[in-house]
Amino acid sequence: MPDKTDFKKTLDSYRAQRGRFRVLDVPGMQYLMVDGHGDPNTSPVFAEALEALYPVAYKLKFASKQDLGRDYVVPPLEGLWWAEDMNAFTAARDKSRWDWTMMLMVPEWIDRTMFATAVERAGAKNPPTRLADVRLEPLSEGRCVQTLHIGSFDDEADLLAQLHDEFIPANGFRMVGKHHEIYLSDFRKVAPEKQRTILRQPVAS
Repeated sequence: MPDKTDFKKTLDSYRAQRGRFRVLDVPGMQYLMVDGHGDPNTSPVFAEALEALYPVAYKLKFASKQDLGRDYVVPPLEGLWWAEDMNAFTAARDKSRWDWTMMLMVPEWIDRTMFATAVERAGAKNPPTRLADVRLEPLSEGRCVQTLHIGSFDDEADLLAQLHDEFIPANGFRMVGKHHEIYLSDFRKVAPEKQRTILRQPVAS
């Protein structure tokens, strides 16, 4: 039986502590991605994005194990979030104005041929509505600051304000790129007050 890689345990970029802002250099990785707009709690497009991502991710996992002898745990769901006016994201929390990209990381040994085959297999029976919108794309964030938030997504605002308005400028950085969240808990199953989410912000000097 091949060893199963769990990237949450092997990659430093999946580590964060509550109450601590950590500066780290995140390596370039590749992700399955689907874009969307609007309130994730009410937008059918958001649910459809997840319904398209996971079948492709699991087809890739099974192909990697069967064809390459390299098994791994499908990494946690991640999201890039932004708005034309970022105040709608951090302060006003006007979710109807949010843009987002939902993502699942895939190992570097997964190539585009394997991806195309996985999409084809995911669509063989009852294809997800947004299957055609799933893409494989690299993401290089470089230097980032991240911390661990425990609790409801709606309680992130104060922590984000500390990150954006205090820690980042006080340490000679400026924000670049998009706000990044990594959902260590499955928010479909875990009570809001127990949800564990890494909050990440790419920065530059």
